[in-house]
Amino acid sequence: MLNIGTKVQDFTLPDAYGNLHHLSDYKGRKIVIYFYPKDNTSGCTTQACAFRDNYDAFKEKDIVVIGISKDSVKSHKKFVEDYDLPFILLSDEDIKVCSYFEVYVEKSMYGKKYMGVNRSTFILNEEGIITHVFEKASPQENAAEILKVFK
Repeated sequence: MLNIGTKVQDFTLPDAYGNLHHLSDYKGRKIVIYFYPKDNTSGCTTQACAFRDNYDAFKEKDIVVIGISKDSVKSHKKFVEDYDLPFILLSDEDIKVCSYFEVYVEKSMYGKKYMGVNRSTFILNEEGIITHVFEKASPQENAAEILKVFK
């Protein structure tokens, strides 16, 4: 997993509507990038809705919120529309960005091993350098924990 102090390389991914976003588009602003396993699952929906419910506080502080999973653009569009999500969701279907951040890892459920996205959150400063890492982000508490960092 990328560490505090790492300057994040620029990347480009499509959002829920197929528009391309470059990390460099947000240079000069603080950025929250949260990685999550799958659209429309209970934990991921809880986390996304917590960011949605706190979105005005992020906006007031000019903080960009970006969610990333390996779900398709089509899946993201439905997720955004079903839950009225006001922030950016990016699709990393080829898992390049998840792999770069080292959040695509071996997981285990009911004794079966598989590869998946580890729920993790990174805060980047205006220069794109990681200032905080939440390695095992809580779906319920993650948005509030991040806001505490910015108080």
